[in-house]
Amino acid sequence: MRRRPALRSSTRSSEVPVAASAAWRVVASGQDRPQWYADATPFVVRAGVDRALGGAGHRWRPPGTPVLTTGDRAGFWVVEEANHDARRLVLRADVRAPGEVRLEAGVTPLAEDRCRITLRVSFAPAGVLGRAYLVTDLAAREVVTELAQRRLLADVRRGT
Repeated sequence: MRRRPALRSSTRSSEVPVAASAAWRVVASGQDRPQWYADATPFVVRAGVDRALGGAGHRWRPPGTPVLTTGDRAGFWVVEEANHDARRLVLRADVRAPGEVRLEAGVTPLAEDRCRITLRVSFAPAGVLGRAYLVTDLAAREVVTELAQRRLLADVRRGT
């Protein structure tokens, strides 16, 4: 697993022995069942934090479709972009935070039966509080990205 931390984002990239099309069906799945982007441990914890701060937390079930589309809502995420041709998914968190939190996932084919899965969590701060949060949240964002990538890879390997 390749790790690329930066001040505003944390990225993980992993090669897996799975066809890109099969991996994408898991990454972008909109089926109404547990999904990596809503039920990975760090996202469940973040939903609890959101509720404690007066937010709604984990409020939306997956839409029940084969894949997510732009505008869908699932967990605490709003799908900003679901580009199935480019195999790119961009989710924006609808949570209480001093800025914008985004989750981006992509699948890149490497061979017929091998692909790279990349996950990026980013934070764009708003105001002084957001800039302070940006610095203090870096370690937590690294843990969130690591655990979410591990869950996503496990789901892809299982084909669920």
